[in-house]
Amino acid sequence: MEYAEANLQLNSSRLLPRRIFNRAFALVYSAAISAVLYHHVQTLLRRPTTTFPSFFTTLSMFMSDIFLAFMWLNSQAFRINPVTTKPFPENLQKVLNRPEDFPALDVFICTADPYKEPPMRVAATALSVMAYDYPTEKLSVYVSDDGGSELTLFALMEAAKFGKVWLPFCKENRVLERCPEAYFGSDFAARNSETEKIKVTVVVW
Repeated sequence: MEYAEANLQLNSSRLLPRRIFNRAFALVYSAAISAVLYHHVQTLLRRPTTTFPSFFTTLSMFMSDIFLAFMWLNSQAFRINPVTTKPFPENLQKVLNRPEDFPALDVFICTADPYKEPPMRVAATALSVMAYDYPTEKLSVYVSDDGGSELTLFALMEAAKFGKVWLPFCKENRVLERCPEAYFGSDFAARNSETEKIKVTVVVW
């Protein structure tokens, strides 16, 4: 039994076919960048035959191209070897039999501007995280509001009231779409008789 549990995968990774094209493009692009930088170096080394304005212009372009090449190089890490990951959450219960075996999970939700980040979206995110299929005593959710918005605070207070109904509903019905907005817009919500009760609860609050 222990050997079988040790061989259970929690996720699997698969290389994407586009990595071949990405690597070929990176090789050609690197050759082009090298040629441009080599041209700049050759121009800078011909100081006696160039004027100061021309030398300064070439030097500025050389430094700019180096900076842009460095930025491009840093963006290639996830394109050279792209992978797709498929999780197997059903194996988690088989590997970790007791709630004590689960690691503690801290989730931080950051927001700053209630106009760019609607408080209802922030509250829905917090509810979605709190509805995780995870031991309650091992899950902690923190909301950081750098803007100190009263609207966000009020939305979270209302979300706490709604959570008393929403969280048990998700666990009892094994809801996959645990964001309220996504769930109420799904086809499953239309087929569930308890959904109307949940909506009435929202209107009352």
